Amino acid sequence: MNTIETKQAIFARRKARVRAKLHGTAERPRLAVFKSHRYIYAQLIDDDKGTTLAAADTRSYKGKPVEKAKALGVDIAKKAKAAKIGKAVFDRSGYLYAGKVKIVADAAREGGLEF
Repeated sequence: MNTIETKQAIFARRKARVRAKLHGTAERPRLAVFKSHRYIYAQLIDDDKGTTLAAADTRSYKGKPVEKAKALGVDIAKKAKAAKIGKAVFDRSGYLYAGKVKIVADAAREGGLEF
């Protein structure tokens, strides 16, 4: 196995370990975060029905990546309030709880979403 395959396998195991402990409901959906190389995506998911209740991404934001992550957290919190959601379960999707992932979570908390 080469280095890239090893890193991907480690990430997949970590993601599965985190995901096995979390479950979103209609009252308390799962706030899942996904990072691509260029953008960050966040969505509120009801795992019972398998539906997305609200979603946001950084594709239309301007500024530095840290500023985009903060705006994403505030935006997803606004969309959650519009959907009458006050509490959620934070799913970091195997990423370390640091950097942009932490900024998204903190900004969502500041926007009124509870974890």
